[in-house]
Amino acid sequence: MSSQESKSRSGRFDLPANELVEKFNATIPFEQRVCPFDIKDSQTHAAMLARQGIISEADAQAICRGLDQVAEEIRSGKFVFTVKDEDIHMAIEKRMTEIVGPAGGRLHTGRSRNDQTTTSTKMYLRHVIREVQEAIRGLQAECVAVARANADVIMPGFTHMQTGQPILFAHWMMAFFWMLERDFTRFGDLYKRMGRCPLGSAALAGTDFPIDRDFTAKALGFDAPTENSIDSVSDRDHMVEFNAAAAMCYMHLSRLCEELVTFSSQEFKFIELSDDFCTGSSIMPQKKNPDIAEKIRGKTGRMYGNLMAMLTIMKGIPLAYNTDLSEDKEQVFDSIDTLLDSLAIVTPMIAKMKVNAERTRRAADMGYANATDLADYLAQKGIPFREAHHIVGSMVNYAIKHNKRLDDFTMDEYRQFSDKIEEDIRAEISLETCVKARRSFGGTAPERVREQLEHADKVLSEEAKALQA
Repeated sequence: MSSQESKSRSGRFDLPANELVEKFNATIPFEQRVCPFDIKDSQTHAAMLARQGIISEADAQAICRGLDQVAEEIRSGKFVFTVKDEDIHMAIEKRMTEIVGPAGGRLHTGRSRNDQTTTSTKMYLRHVIREVQEAIRGLQAECVAVARANADVIMPGFTHMQTGQPILFAHWMMAFFWMLERDFTRFGDLYKRMGRCPLGSAALAGTDFPIDRDFTAKALGFDAPTENSIDSVSDRDHMVEFNAAAAMCYMHLSRLCEELVTFSSQEFKFIELSDDFCTGSSIMPQKKNPDIAEKIRGKTGRMYGNLMAMLTIMKGIPLAYNTDLSEDKEQVFDSIDTLLDSLAIVTPMIAKMKVNAERTRRAADMGYANATDLADYLAQKGIPFREAHHIVGSMVNYAIKHNKRLDDFTMDEYRQFSDKIEEDIRAEISLETCVKARRSFGGTAPERVREQLEHADKVLSEEAKALQA
């Protein structure tokens, strides 16, 4: 075995690594996406070493040129990845050394793979967080657009999947906007918490070389170096937290998709999904299945599993670095890909769906959604609300038995239940009146929903500025 093939084993071992061990340990098949960040990490480290007089400027320049060539080989598909190199960090360093010669062997001065790995992965995750935030913002913008396009549409609001009160479709749509807004800020908070750079922590105790960790931290886009070298190389809470934020965001996507599946059914017909986001049946020619929404709902289990896997990996690892930590990437990478792919497909699916305003209104009208407003009407006439609640419950029972709506009653029928009911009752319990009456902040009244939409516009503008900063 050549010296280039055995860097991680050095002269300590009499036997080369078993082929089964090489394959079992290798992370290189799935971590290649981190390559650009590892190369930047290494080039910055080399520049710092030269700046501090630890290696010569000529060696640093040679290392950086070699790494540029490696980067080009990776981009062009010429780079050969092999499990013998174990991970991308070893593969890149080995190839760079083949290109530049002995100078390449000086790159790893004052650093370990322990701090190198977590630094490049942190860089990658911070990059991804901005991608995720941009994708979330895109879906939020469509939520606002759909809400505005259906600003006057009335639908039933549900509790326990039973008709509760009439609401505006726009109000329903904006509920998901604010869920997504919290997701956006959760990822933003994580980005800030990941602003400390582990590079320079070395294996676990730091290094006796006079390195400048502040220089490398700033050059790599971090705010400052990490405070404790042991913590720096032995924790992956930023990866756990990413999976937690991703799982939470996916939970919101799943809830949205559950509603889309339900509301697009023949029984509801509140919405119609575009043909290009649905599939048919292999045997039933009339079917139009909301498969994409169902698929996202199903993938939620996968996202939760990724989070639980990370928590379980981390739960009992002693300080400092242990190879258990090499299992940190697959779950995170899968969550990244699943979340980004899903946001990319939900956004146009929402944009292209059609709302059946006639159907949503009829559902609100037939479901006694104005019952609470009738109880409120009686309460305003001086009847204690609990008594009013009982009266209206009896009226609903009567209406069901006689196949009537609450606003179909004759005055004689109304007065069977209460002599407080007057001629204004029908206007007071119309769906429009019911909706307009919910004027409390955050309510479904049209003016409140307009306020939400205006606030949402400001939020989206602020988000755009944050992503550009």
